[in-house]
Amino acid sequence: MHNADPLELDKFSRLAHRWWDLQSEFKPLHEINPLRLAWIERHTQLAGKTALDVGCGGGILSEGLAQRGASVTGIDLSEKALGVARLHLLESGMTVDYRLASVEELARQMPDAFDVVTCMEMLEHVPDPASAVAACAALVKPGGHVFFSTLNRNPGAYLLAIIGAERVLGLLPKGTHDYARFIKPSELSHWARSAGLDPDKLTGLSYNPLNRQYRLCSDVGVNYLMHAAKVA
Repeated sequence: MHNADPLELDKFSRLAHRWWDLQSEFKPLHEINPLRLAWIERHTQLAGKTALDVGCGGGILSEGLAQRGASVTGIDLSEKALGVARLHLLESGMTVDYRLASVEELARQMPDAFDVVTCMEMLEHVPDPASAVAACAALVKPGGHVFFSTLNRNPGAYLLAIIGAERVLGLLPKGTHDYARFIKPSELSHWARSAGLDPDKLTGLSYNPLNRQYRLCSDVGVNYLMHAAKVA
């Protein structure tokens, strides 16, 4: 059994053809991608590194990692999303090894295989996020780096991420997120430490509806990112 929700997979598979439409439901991912990549490179140089993008979808982050010189593998459980990701390589000219696999399955096959592992905007969509965190830790080399991003669980996050982003501003389709699956930083930190990772200070991600811009910040009340190093 994969650590996946069939309804979530079906939801994103139905939208797969729109991954690279800059005005689609995935527009926010395109807009935050430069911020995510710059944040990753604050912690580790990507050029010459092996990188794994967990829950890669249509390959937005995967291609960004490859553009910065990493040798990238992207995994997902949506065949349609992977098909779109592979097709886009023909347009971009980038090289990414896309595979239909769960993170737990790959962890059994390739322990300690990657210098960098990213798991962005995925943990809040799986039934057992702690299992995914542990698998990410197993896949990274000792001394390597793991990067997570997800949504905090509190009333403010519900108001901004679901009421605001989905229902008022229309930044995301209604039903994109399930508040019950949002993850408190204390929970993610606990799972990371239990898996042999050493998490750093968190970074927040905010959106200004007036100028329609995203930025990294110190406020982790809604969207946040975590860097963790694997204990050598």
